[in-house]
Amino acid sequence: MNWIGLWTIYKKEMQRTRRVLFQSVVSPVITTALYFVVFGSAIGSAVDTIGGISYAQFIVPGLIMMALLANSFSAASSGIYFPKFIGSIYELLSAPISYIEITAGYVLAATTRALLIGAIIFGVALFFTPLPIVHPWWALVFAVLVSFVFALFGFVVGLWASNFEQLGLLPTFVIAPLSFLGGVFYSIDMLPPFWQTVTLFNPLVYMINGLRWAFFGITDVHPVWSMSVILLFMAVLFVIVGWIFKTGYKLRK
Repeated sequence: MNWIGLWTIYKKEMQRTRRVLFQSVVSPVITTALYFVVFGSAIGSAVDTIGGISYAQFIVPGLIMMALLANSFSAASSGIYFPKFIGSIYELLSAPISYIEITAGYVLAATTRALLIGAIIFGVALFFTPLPIVHPWWALVFAVLVSFVFALFGFVVGLWASNFEQLGLLPTFVIAPLSFLGGVFYSIDMLPPFWQTVTLFNPLVYMINGLRWAFFGITDVHPVWSMSVILLFMAVLFVIVGWIFKTGYKLRK
């Protein structure tokens, strides 16, 4: 294992995060605060408790999960795409470092960035509502795994994308809609039976509910299912990454 190479990539990506601090940290915090003002205060005052907790508390795990997956995805996808765009990725590929170490460097840096933002958003949420955590270690496990999975997903998309339009395609038209339809602002039990069934095909439902269970002990789906979906998604992404580097798909001109 080339730890120096892995650490070099990781450190470079963390330095990139510091250079765009406002975009990477301040912007998500402001957005989350606005969600709390609009949904937690304005709409939450008209909504009864859900599962014995206030509406303001109910939306916190979903908002944290949205921040985790969006930021881990964007950090990893842009991190690997720009070396492709400017051509420096060929120097990386010719260096004495394996694709596992390359992947780990980018993905772990993106995961770290997402977790830092998630922790800050959790701190912001405490200004609006108390947040008892029933299963703190499981909350950390779900946060780390989801951040890692979407960083890996972003890495795959960054390798696949041929232009900036493709790079922004999935976050805009897939991840964002699935996040809002994943139970961030509502329990799926509130939906008609047909739409409850349809919603269960949304993988983000399992991720959001996994973190909500860790926070409050309530969930629309069993946490075992939540963990299974996350691990399955991770396994599929590992296979795709291995295939890309083995075949050179989108890496060779």
